[in-house]
Amino acid sequence: MKVAVVGATGMVGRMMLKVLEERNFPVDRLFPAASERSEGREVIFRGKPVKVVSIMEAVEAVPDIALFSAGGSVSKEWAPVFAENGTIVIDNSSAWRMENDIPLVVPEINASAITAATKIIANPNCSTIQMLMAIAPLHREYSIRRLVVSTYQSVTGTGVKAVTQLDNERRGLSGEMAYPFPIDLNCLPHCDIFLDNGYTKEEMKLVNETRKILGDETIRVTATAVRVPVKGGHSEAVNIEFEKEFDLDRVRAILSDTPGVILYDNPAEKKYPMPIIAHDRDEVFVGRIRRDFSQEKTLNLWVVADNIRKGAATNAVQIAEYMMSAGLLK
Repeated sequence: MKVAVVGATGMVGRMMLKVLEERNFPVDRLFPAASERSEGREVIFRGKPVKVVSIMEAVEAVPDIALFSAGGSVSKEWAPVFAENGTIVIDNSSAWRMENDIPLVVPEINASAITAATKIIANPNCSTIQMLMAIAPLHREYSIRRLVVSTYQSVTGTGVKAVTQLDNERRGLSGEMAYPFPIDLNCLPHCDIFLDNGYTKEEMKLVNETRKILGDETIRVTATAVRVPVKGGHSEAVNIEFEKEFDLDRVRAILSDTPGVILYDNPAEKKYPMPIIAHDRDEVFVGRIRRDFSQEKTLNLWVVADNIRKGAATNAVQIAEYMMSAGLLK
């Protein structure tokens, strides 16, 4: 099994290497690829240094699978090149997510969208993944009518530059800014770029990707995405209006039985999900489960996950694992 990781020197790329190693994915030959400025550097895989190659060198190696985390423009240019060469591409950028013929996959929810003809698979947005891990099983039981989502997103979602900005501000140092304002001791209601409709691109990802993954265009979704001075993971307050009436004990039972989800909900013992708990974990933590008394058939959840792991690297590797188990990746 030959595996390429495109964007291997970035935050998510390095986590992809770590997750491949942790989950014992059968990598016989690894081709870490990156931009020209990173070419020739080394990454560590299974305790050994591996030289970073150019993207073209990775293409020419004809890997069985290529995990992409190098940004949308790189994915648009290079994913089809890998695919035409016979490589299965799993892309972490937003470049392919809303293309009709490209499956957008959270393996626990809709792995069946992948077929033998699939060459490019899109990894959803980190915020979408963790929310849908919690709400998809509830949708199957009660049918979601409307979602109101407020996110509290880690600076790691922006990348190394943002983490450095936060660290510099906490040390009283000046340096390059990832954001237009300070992030330490602050919250920025500005994730990604603003669109003509007044929402940010990040907020519209939650709208559009939710409908595509759940296969239901009737679900109404509205979102507010906020960047907060946190490193460990993303948090979300999710308000869900269902078509059917629900029972809180049944909701908790469903979530407890959902693979990849941890029910972490006992406020009396100060037990509720936080990024510090989810950090470096693959599971999605759900708590603060309560009925919305302002409206019928409506539930509140608090959902937290490590956005670099399940929100990006781990989900991509799980897609590859599914393809192997289903005989779609030889």
